[in-house]
Amino acid sequence: MTTDRKHRIRTALDALFGEGDTDAIAPLLKEDFVDRGPGVVASSRDEWIEAVRRIPSADMKIEIRLLLEDGDHVSMLSRRWLPWEGRWIAVADVWRFEGDLIAEHVEVFQPIPEAAPAPEPHSLMP
Repeated sequence: MTTDRKHRIRTALDALFGEGDTDAIAPLLKEDFVDRGPGVVASSRDEWIEAVRRIPSADMKIEIRLLLEDGDHVSMLSRRWLPWEGRWIAVADVWRFEGDLIAEHVEVFQPIPEAAPAPEPHSLMP
């Protein structure tokens, strides 16, 4: 039935943040994929792809701190570098799958203070 959903998420993130390849993500999303934001708000796969193309995602950095799968959901804690703002943010994402495809995404994020110490390799944040 399904392959490892965490692997699908990691593949999507590598394509997006490593290469800026939004087209590689399209086959992983349902046609009626919903992103509830706040970073990107979209009510279809095509709308999401169009919105994400406007973000210089290949210039971003992502450090995954935790990636968990539970039933139809994959949750992730990460740090992301926003080069256009010159700062890191802490992000919590949740993706919901229907079968092998991502049906829904929601995220919350907050800035990481500039004075925050460098993260320990084993810590969740900052």
